[in-house]
Amino acid sequence: MILETALRLFRERGYAETTMRAIAKEAGVAVGNAYYYFDSKEHLIQGFYDRNQLAHRVASEPVLANEKDFAARLRGVLHAGIDVNVPYHSFAGTFFKSAAEPSSPLSPFSRESSPAREAAIAIFRDVVDGSSAKLDPELRKELPELLWLSWMGVVLFWVYDRSPEQRRTRRLIDGIVPLIDRLVGLSRLRVLRPALRQVLALIDMIRRD
Repeated sequence: MILETALRLFRERGYAETTMRAIAKEAGVAVGNAYYYFDSKEHLIQGFYDRNQLAHRVASEPVLANEKDFAARLRGVLHAGIDVNVPYHSFAGTFFKSAAEPSSPLSPFSRESSPAREAAIAIFRDVVDGSSAKLDPELRKELPELLWLSWMGVVLFWVYDRSPEQRRTRRLIDGIVPLIDRLVGLSRLRVLRPALRQVLALIDMIRRD
């Protein structure tokens, strides 16, 4: 109830303007009780992240259960992610200003966000592992996280998409999935394996640095 109230107030008043005291009052609980469950507004957002990833997983299940084609699985999961986020588009821009701060616990790359991040990467791991795509073993290991990074780019585009019902974001998804599918297919070519190894080594170096 506290989380639902917070999300409603974020939509109505904006993230920065909504206080824990206001959330508690609107939810009909004492401020101390609100802090008992959520230490801060940031922890409320972490709760939202966790619930959002569960909703994304549930919305993705039909395509993951019924499709084997890699492109179809990826397209379905990306569209499902947009579907579950639609109710929050009105305050997404304001919220993103806080999440974009590198030191913010709301950042999708922060330590605090790691459970939701791992849950999201797991969805893309299922996209890869359940598909009929034949992949280079090294690429198979790294591809779920690379797909998640691509998803972060789609989300950023969606945040600032003011087209009716975020139509441009849907078109972006439909446009990039065939490109990703083509690149994944080309990765199997022997002549491209040295370049692929260099790219993967660079990603690993940056991750460890």
